[in-house]
Amino acid sequence: MLSPERLERLRGQLDTGRRRLDTARSHTGRVATAAGAAVATAGLFTPEVTGESLLATVVATGAGLVFLPTRRGRTKEVRENTYDAEGRLTGSSLREVPSHQAKTASVLYAAPGVSLMVVLVAERIVPGVHWGEALAVALWSAGTWWLRPGRVARHMLVPPLPPVEKTADVVAAEQPSAHEHPAAQWWAERAAVEGGAAPGTLLEDVERTGESAMRAVIRSATPGEPVPDISVRRLSALMDVPEDLIAVGAVPGRGASVRLLTVGTADQALDARTVWATRIAPLAMPGATITEINFGRMTAAVDMTKEIDA
Repeated sequence: MLSPERLERLRGQLDTGRRRLDTARSHTGRVATAAGAAVATAGLFTPEVTGESLLATVVATGAGLVFLPTRRGRTKEVRENTYDAEGRLTGSSLREVPSHQAKTASVLYAAPGVSLMVVLVAERIVPGVHWGEALAVALWSAGTWWLRPGRVARHMLVPPLPPVEKTADVVAAEQPSAHEHPAAQWWAERAAVEGGAAPGTLLEDVERTGESAMRAVIRSATPGEPVPDISVRRLSALMDVPEDLIAVGAVPGRGASVRLLTVGTADQALDARTVWATRIAPLAMPGATITEINFGRMTAAVDMTKEIDA
């Protein structure tokens, strides 16, 4: 039994095949229209190609009608409801009834071929070049090219697949921006640019660890690629921070695609309980203690720290 993931992948492959086949039919229709316009134009000046053109038109139109999936449009499902004497619904069922969609699609599909044969026969009957013949050729060519009756007829019976969504745009829209934090935005504009101190990188998980200290994770913008070598000296010049207060090292338990950036000297403790006990409670609520903290999302811890420090 196929797994749901494999079924989804198989369905995607089938849809891709259907789209390619529909594109091939579309191109074939364009070629047939151009060929019809060419033979109709040639028929204005010489009757020698009329017989071969009529035969080719009959064969092409007949082959298209044979492969037209008219069985799907012969019947349609109609829901029938039954009611009791008081007008209450007692049952509902689906019933197939004859449909004229298949006949309509067949007539629409055959219209370009039949009309082209009429034009070719008229050219053979009318001697010389008549302006009416030229007008008929122009109308047939323009109408068939723009209206595309054959394609419309097929889509009446087999609706086209929806257009493929741009996966990258969808994923980018669903994921939060990596530059929401001011420090991450500054990093993207100053350090991660081409020729900067850390090109091709992103700054994530920014956390304040002291009055003038922070730590964050540097990630490679290309998945699977290591973070390039980052010069602490260039970062020091860019941030105007002493070199001995900047460190770039490995992230515990992670690979080379991420690096840990620390700036400044972290306070001994900057968690909510310690800040409350040492800074807030003595002044605002002496004797009060924190018994429980609900952070919600992990990124909320940084914002809470900022609010407490404020």
